[in-house]
Amino acid sequence: MKIASFNINGIKARLPALMDWLDEAQPDVAILQEIKSIDENFPREAFEDKGYNVETHGQKSFNGVALLSKLPLEDVTRGLPGDDEDEQARYIEATVVGDQAVRICGLYLPNGNPVPGPKYDYKLAWMERLRARAEELLAEEMPFLMAGDYNIIPQAEDAARPQDWTEDALYRPESRDAWRKILNLGLTEAFRARNQAPEQYSFWDFQRGSWQRNDGIRIDHFLLSPECADLLEDCQIDKEVRGREKPSDHVPIWVKLAA
Repeated sequence: MKIASFNINGIKARLPALMDWLDEAQPDVAILQEIKSIDENFPREAFEDKGYNVETHGQKSFNGVALLSKLPLEDVTRGLPGDDEDEQARYIEATVVGDQAVRICGLYLPNGNPVPGPKYDYKLAWMERLRARAEELLAEEMPFLMAGDYNIIPQAEDAARPQDWTEDALYRPESRDAWRKILNLGLTEAFRARNQAPEQYSFWDFQRGSWQRNDGIRIDHFLLSPECADLLEDCQIDKEVRGREKPSDHVPIWVKLAA
């Protein structure tokens, strides 16, 4: 089972590029972030015509996540538990049934800037809710993964210029501590489990020639439960997608599971 995550930065603007990538990469499941569309306006027919089941959790012009799956999707839930007043569309869950059932958690973690301030407080609170959800899923002992745009630079080697990010919400110590608290529950960070090389990024800003200079950061991640990590066969970043026409500022990352 090939499962990909892709922050597309607007479904309307990136639809042709997304369709080309789907044809080329052929993921069984694609987890999308920043669709920036309400559910009713999401172009689901375009994906259904390619054999995908479609589930969305949208929001007008902001945020929004979606699941595309060639396999059946069961028990779909929307919204991260823990705050009934949170109206931001950042989280969707479903069980994908292949040779083995896997719980898919698609997320778009808050950016958190500027620091300090309410946006950063929201980010840290959201991460604590994510940690609590991971604990709940671990107790069920079902293979699961949490994938998406985490807006977290885990280590210095995950940024071309880490010194420029020290006061940014993506790299501040509190952010990385919250990340490690989730990881230390016993989850596996899939990409680093397979690739320890430096200069491996998933995001390049549209400004300042960042792509041309490879001035990137790695903020899109897969975290796997122990049962899911046992199924891990590969994890790669489709870097070349960033150099195509009308790209997102993110590129896809994917895992291949023996499931």
